[in-house]
Amino acid sequence: MNKGVAITGMGIISSIGNNVEENLNALKSVSHGISRIDLIETRHKNDIMVGEIKKTNEDLIKELGLNPLNSFSRTAMLGAIAAKEALVDAQISDISEYRTGLISGTSVGGMDTTEKFYLQYPESEENRRFIKAQHAGYTTQSVSNYLGINGYVSTISTACSSAANAIMLGARMIKAGKIDRMIVGGTDALSKFTINGFGTLMILSDEECTPFDDNRKGLNLGEAAAFLVLESEEIVEKENKKILGRVAGWANANDAYHQTASSSNGEGAYLAMKKALKIAGLEPKEIDYVNAHGTATPNNDLSEGVAMTRIFGEDNTPVFSSTKAFTGHTLAAAGSVEAVYSLLSLRENLIFPNLNFKTKMQEFSLVPQTELLSKELNTILSNSFGFGGNCSTLIFTK
Repeated sequence: MNKGVAITGMGIISSIGNNVEENLNALKSVSHGISRIDLIETRHKNDIMVGEIKKTNEDLIKELGLNPLNSFSRTAMLGAIAAKEALVDAQISDISEYRTGLISGTSVGGMDTTEKFYLQYPESEENRRFIKAQHAGYTTQSVSNYLGINGYVSTISTACSSAANAIMLGARMIKAGKIDRMIVGGTDALSKFTINGFGTLMILSDEECTPFDDNRKGLNLGEAAAFLVLESEEIVEKENKKILGRVAGWANANDAYHQTASSSNGEGAYLAMKKALKIAGLEPKEIDYVNAHGTATPNNDLSEGVAMTRIFGEDNTPVFSSTKAFTGHTLAAAGSVEAVYSLLSLRENLIFPNLNFKTKMQEFSLVPQTELLSKELNTILSNSFGFGGNCSTLIFTK
């Protein structure tokens, strides 16, 4: 088995908690964060359910100690909060002591801010500072500047697999000796742009989402940020650092089927899982739990379920669940949010439930885990699939 790249820190902010321990407590108490919209003025305010972080932008500015005239978008502020927690968790006090980089995934970038002010740009010079904030790369640069990271800084925007691909690239770079330490993850805030975009696809639910249920109606959008600290074996041994787990397997494949839909045979998901297992040096039977992508859309859950039966066999599929009914689908941040939850599962030997499931899908016999389950865990496979056929799989080990 591939020894994998060491994970020494993690941080998260989501609709179920402002840090790692708050998220864990919500998962253990089976308390979801799905609600009506409070903080965005949209005509869909009372039509859909979302996973909203109940902090205003002013709250976030105060928490980060930013100048009131900053150009941070909400996406960037959420990212800075989660990445800062990850560094503290990894007990990193001198960011420049080793070659350190940041890879962050985002899809909305600074759109949550620019959509508020674009009509005012011609008249309001003060608000023009947000024009540059729209670019996805500016979000990452804002986080890196806040943390004081001056090394390798990169942005990945592969839709909902972005954070998973950030983790994969960071692990590969450390494995190749290109860098000593990498902060990897993703961040996305809710915005009218996102709500309207997904609304046109008619895949938003007006109720709490029901992953893998035969009567699923669609997804709940969410906002979140989550980051991991990956470090080389040399640093871990030199500083005798605690290890939260390891990134042992990774892969990205493209479904090459449709702009927004997955293929009915789950080809991209199948290829990603197959290659990740090969890189990890594991057989399918060695996976203890699958943290599924499970968006609760008709297309995704069918495609992913079929792919899992192809990898594991319909009668031998490991325990699996989707945690998106807790947080909503956090888009580009989903892969790192679920990476944190996978690491918590490994630490606590707990499988977090697939909420709201009632009826088995007609197409196969797979049934997700619907209650909190205590189980010895050593290997977890986590899926993240995005528009454009971007399918990514990560494997975490103790």
